[in-house]
Amino acid sequence: QVQLRESGGGLVQAGGSLRLSCAASGRTFTNYAMSWFRQAPGKEREFVSVISMSGGTTYYADSVKGRFTISRDNAKKMVYLQMNSLKPEDTAVYYCAAALTYDSTWSREAKNYGSWGQGTQVTVSS
Repeated sequence: QVQLRESGGGLVQAGGSLRLSCAASGRTFTNYAMSWFRQAPGKEREFVSVISMSGGTTYYADSVKGRFTISRDNAKKMVYLQMNSLKPEDTAVYYCAAALTYDSTWSREAKNYGSWGQGTQVTVSS
């Protein structure tokens, strides 16, 4: 498995921006599709975005499309989530996840992932 560690969370006002980072170590990074999920208090963990092994294709949840951008740097073993126009409903713990499969449907299910980071808190005030 690959080990993951998120950073970059914090408190921001509505309309602001944050950039989350996820550092990977362990197995060959380019074997993994990388995703971001989030979990708000009292809610299930939900899909945010996924990027393919090469970084050539991406998918987003409808709730973040047009505001968030996922990217990766395979040389540095890093994945990023640029979050713009943040809303209070974006408040959650954000998790990085890795999987050996990349599929527009399969990749949206948290149960399919075996490698997770510890999470980073994002709080958006109104």
